[in-house]
Amino acid sequence: MSRRRPPPTEEGWYAFHDFRQVDWGAWRSMSQPERERILEAGRELLASIEAEGAEGAGDSAFFVGLGHHADLIGIHFRETLGDLDAIERRIDASPLCEITTRSDSYISVTEVSGYLTEEYFEDDASVDPGIERYIQTRLYPSIPDAEVVSFYPMSKRRGDRDNWYDLSFEDRAEHMAAHGEIGKQYAGKVRQIITGSIGFEDWEWGVTLFADDPTVIKSLLYEMRFDPSTSRFGEFGPFRVGRRMAPTQLDALLAGEPVGTSQETGQSTSTDEPDATSIREELADLGVYAGQPHGEDINALVLYSTADQDELVEGVNRLVGNFDHYDTHVDTGVYETEGRHAIVSLWKTASAAETAAGFLTDLPSVQERDDGDGWETMGMFYTVKPEHRGDFVDTFDQVGAMLDDMEGHRETHLFTRVDDDCDMFIASRWDAKADAMGFFGSEAFRETVQWGRDVLQRRPRHVFLA
Repeated sequence: MSRRRPPPTEEGWYAFHDFRQVDWGAWRSMSQPERERILEAGRELLASIEAEGAEGAGDSAFFVGLGHHADLIGIHFRETLGDLDAIERRIDASPLCEITTRSDSYISVTEVSGYLTEEYFEDDASVDPGIERYIQTRLYPSIPDAEVVSFYPMSKRRGDRDNWYDLSFEDRAEHMAAHGEIGKQYAGKVRQIITGSIGFEDWEWGVTLFADDPTVIKSLLYEMRFDPSTSRFGEFGPFRVGRRMAPTQLDALLAGEPVGTSQETGQSTSTDEPDATSIREELADLGVYAGQPHGEDINALVLYSTADQDELVEGVNRLVGNFDHYDTHVDTGVYETEGRHAIVSLWKTASAAETAAGFLTDLPSVQERDDGDGWETMGMFYTVKPEHRGDFVDTFDQVGAMLDDMEGHRETHLFTRVDDDCDMFIASRWDAKADAMGFFGSEAFRETVQWGRDVLQRRPRHVFLA
């Protein structure tokens, strides 16, 4: 009898999913001073656990549970099982346990397997750096700042007719690749963290999904039900769902008040930065196209680099090979002006742009934004008809000369894509938003926009930095 070849695995951080129920009878019977004592200790405990996760090797987040399974959910990643044990005992020994009991828990460890890439496990120097970075994010994940979490355990079926472990490695790898293609369609909308639990729990894996829209999680899992790797070989345990909460919201949870990221989190949510939506609306009022090509918002990530151009282009091209697997990716390229380089990456969702930033900032000599105060405009992306490129550059020079005399204007640069000199974008810096909007509302700008309709291959994208 031949033995099937198991895929190699690599493990990262250990995971502890902690589900707790509130003893509402005990809480109601307590005096106000007793409640204040528990609340103060509980807020301090949860905040300290979150802070330790953010500062050290790991991460922690808390969620208010929906349904009868749990009222409070904690998700923790740490370097060792001992670190998780310390978290568990601190909670058990705290005043918070005077009104809560653990209703369920799950112990596991983050992992990647040879189904993803065998070369990685063979110390093959040819492994794509983008794949290596992706693997590191799987092994050492950060908990997304998403509104909703859904957790469930699962195993692969070992029945008489359908036995996952009786399949050849090649057949299993083919199933996993097809399964992964479904997940890629939800990139930027759903973030998943897979943890292995063989030897730790009755189930083989834990799956934790994060999203801002709970129906997107439902759609993803529904679609995967029809994939053979699930329909033939998937076995699922109980599902748990929760909404993100800050430690400062413990009072609201116990008072039956609204809790979640859409509510006050105890941290200031006010900002002096201009709101992208309001700016888009103002530009639309001025008759300026404002970042919704084909009815979709586009999110632009613009980074600057002082690296050698060839080295930078090579690094970006490697990343693009991975980005193109996701339908949220619009375009990514390298642009240049006067010896200075910019990397522009366009995405359909802000969360996808944020994920891409984690890879792009690893490129050589990259900084996320220009230094300095003031207010930056959106990037204005233009694709010019080849026969009118010279006219476009001349017009930019004329407008640039006019901007030099405008109050509040600091600098404006025209960046040209290194592999397509008809693809350009403009970046400007102003003393304040009002100064920039004054220019966009001027007659000179209106005339330039009107003129551009004849020389551009398509309408310009006015998109904001992600």
